[in-house]
Amino acid sequence: MTLISALGKTRGLAAALLTGTALLAPGALSAQENESTITAVMHSGLRVLDPVITTAHITRDHGYMIYDVLTAVDENFVPQPQMADWEISEDGLTYTFTLRDGLMFHDGAPVTGADVVASLNRWGERDSGGQMIFDVTASLEAPDDGTVVWTLTKPFPPLMDVISKQSAVPPFIMPARVAATSPDETITEYVGSGPFVFNEAEYEPGVNVTYDKFDDYVPRDEAASWMAGGKVVNVDRVVWTTMPDSLTAINALGAGEIDYIEQVQIDLIPILENNPDVMVEKRDKLGYVTIGRPNHLLPPFDNKLVRQAAMAALDQEAMLATMQGDPAYYNVCGAIFGCSTPLGDESGSDTVTGGADIEKAKALLEEAGYDGTPIVLMAPTDVTSLINQPVVAAQALREAGFEVDMQSMDWQSVVQRRAQQNPVTDGGWNMFFTNWMVPEISDPLINVMVNGRGDDAWFGWPTDPEIEELRSDFVAAEDAAAQKEIAVQIQEHVMDNVNYIMMGEYLIPQARRTTIQNMIPSPVPVFWNVTKEEE
Repeated sequence: MTLISALGKTRGLAAALLTGTALLAPGALSAQENESTITAVMHSGLRVLDPVITTAHITRDHGYMIYDVLTAVDENFVPQPQMADWEISEDGLTYTFTLRDGLMFHDGAPVTGADVVASLNRWGERDSGGQMIFDVTASLEAPDDGTVVWTLTKPFPPLMDVISKQSAVPPFIMPARVAATSPDETITEYVGSGPFVFNEAEYEPGVNVTYDKFDDYVPRDEAASWMAGGKVVNVDRVVWTTMPDSLTAINALGAGEIDYIEQVQIDLIPILENNPDVMVEKRDKLGYVTIGRPNHLLPPFDNKLVRQAAMAALDQEAMLATMQGDPAYYNVCGAIFGCSTPLGDESGSDTVTGGADIEKAKALLEEAGYDGTPIVLMAPTDVTSLINQPVVAAQALREAGFEVDMQSMDWQSVVQRRAQQNPVTDGGWNMFFTNWMVPEISDPLINVMVNGRGDDAWFGWPTDPEIEELRSDFVAAEDAAAQKEIAVQIQEHVMDNVNYIMMGEYLIPQARRTTIQNMIPSPVPVFWNVTKEEE
């Protein structure tokens, strides 16, 4: 939408905004009347409530609201105690975690070592790095209610980094009875020990979700830093309300009907710039990457040549420019671990950073014997940062000779459908685009897209023994220089095998009422430590 058309639509909405009619989801307006309630428009509606069974960011964000973690990295990527302190034996084989005092679930039960063991076991079935840790786990036990002992068969030096990561699948701690749920099934009880309580009675899937302050939560004494430190809640409630139309959200923020927008469409920023009651800002300096994921199980992307053809057809600059418009908000980058991270390297990435090569793509399709099998490309319609990629990709792929069936749906439908391994004729898919925070793709253990374990890999399910061997070499590397060398080999392998298609880095601003203060500048949006002043 252009700024001119946006302004025209604004006039049509003005009367409704001034009279407070139902632009918000049910319950959001009444909640806003309470000065200790923050009403936020997040990047997507919330439908999947299990933060272990999906990597969807909105579900992860929900997880941080109601669950806690054993340890967490601070803004310097250093693991810090959260629910527990830890000691490591001299031989690197035994990790002993001691739970801190005052940990309690929302149902009043204390958090015990048994809860931790059950939660870590379930997480380890789903998480890319967790799977590798459990490959070398001799035992994971709780000798008493306050202690957990994790014993390995051989050293795994990055263990603390993996369990302390803030995304994609943090090891959230749940009651043992909930964590007993199969990792292939979604949980049905949502009891955590985190700073907020999930208000199930007011939950409207995909529309509205309410979190109440957990009065019995005991924050740590340290200052908050990313997911580490003291999680001090200063409001009574947080309400997430869904507004798929960006302009509606922008105007609701300007009128004071909501307090916060997680992702602001770049071309709509001028509407807010002259409003003294609104602040538009970049939440974190590292930003995101956007990627295309082919389904390695189904034709035609089960053929490496066809995957290479798709990568040759796509143009990073064109896609990023369409997404963001302003070059100040994007960066052409071919490094699968992020261009600004210690393991960042762009080896072999000329195909994705040098512009589309349609003739090369056509030649690869001919060599592969591509028979015109239509590609089902899932296209979300309700997430600002994901609307444009499928449209740009569909046009480029068609120019290269692909038949493309672009199917529009909301993002939560994509999240649910991408977990299906069915044939395309039975609800399956061939490609989708998604975004990751740079910290969650910054090394081979955290980056789930380089997992090559077939059915146990992330959606797309590549079976890739070579990359699994390289990831094991990364774990065993003696020093940072050796890790970097292996990371470069993984980079080159991904560019050749096309495990996924790296489409560059970008920043996306957030917007808030100036009454909302003390938001932590972290990649994950959190609502502890935030204060709300009177208008």
